[in-house]
Amino acid sequence: MTEAIITPASHSHTHHNHGHAGHDHGALGHSHGAGVKDERRLALAGMILTVFLGAEIVGGLLSGSLALLADAGHMVSDVLSLLMGWAALRIGRRPSSTRHSYGFRRLEVLAAFVNGSSLLIVSIWIVIEAVRRLLNPQPIGGGLMLAVAAVGLVANAISLLILNEGRESSLNMRGVWLHVLSDLFGFAAAILAALIIMITGWVIADPLLSLIFAAMILRGAVSVVKGSAHVLLQGTPADIDLDAIASDLVHTIPGVQRVHHLHAWSLTGNDRLITLHAVTGAGEETSEDRDRILDAIQHRLSDRFGISHATVQMETGLRSDDHPCRLSPLPGQVHHADHDHNHD
Repeated sequence: MTEAIITPASHSHTHHNHGHAGHDHGALGHSHGAGVKDERRLALAGMILTVFLGAEIVGGLLSGSLALLADAGHMVSDVLSLLMGWAALRIGRRPSSTRHSYGFRRLEVLAAFVNGSSLLIVSIWIVIEAVRRLLNPQPIGGGLMLAVAAVGLVANAISLLILNEGRESSLNMRGVWLHVLSDLFGFAAAILAALIIMITGWVIADPLLSLIFAAMILRGAVSVVKGSAHVLLQGTPADIDLDAIASDLVHTIPGVQRVHHLHAWSLTGNDRLITLHAVTGAGEETSEDRDRILDAIQHRLSDRFGISHATVQMETGLRSDDHPCRLSPLPGQVHHADHDHNHD
């Protein structure tokens, strides 16, 4: 549902039209049931990975395998990311307040940013250590490395299946899922390296495959960091074209002459919020006319563009320039009209 505010440019009165009475900003259409399910997924996957983490560290130290030690370091960040993701979901379910009018759901995006950043750090460390091992090869116990990696592959595969259903529900869940997926690839690389070492004795297979593993982590980490940073900076969602929205409202809704000062953003990466000014005629419209236009704008934004929350300021053509927005229009954000205005 959308929320709209009619503010006639004459400012003789302000009329609030709430399409969802009693609904606060903290919810914004969020499914609490889905959030609880994601919490349970994170908790279960976290327990599985924590149990295995100790075994992997011991196995990596005894075998001397960089692939196992590198993945153990990565798994530490996995467990922490699961804990952070769980905490973000838990705290995010708190209701909004006058101090936090949008609630705490943006913690999920912050957790995704931190998780992605930790993946970047881990991948850089793996690259540095792999280069060092290439320049100075170390003996590796292929048998123990293979056994530990095989168990790790199973543990991460189970955790990945647990998290798989919720991976698209938020940037937070996507970041955690990516952590576990990259670990799965890491164990696959360790198994392959162990087999090569056992068959050929070629110990540099371990650091070489670790480099490939690091490249895979790096690619996913950059995607998560970029996506979460864009949301935190309140960037316009990638699937929202502000110029297209303005033009569409002008050409599809009778009475709308111009749309300007559009700003769209997202709280969590999945929702869509927008504010805009809609200019109508020269002031001859009745309050019923403005209500009709507002209702049409609300439905168009929801049905055509999937905007979950909208704040619309209604203005008349004669007074629309009397109250400029305090924020300058963004580059490329132009005024849209279906006819030319002549100003003498």
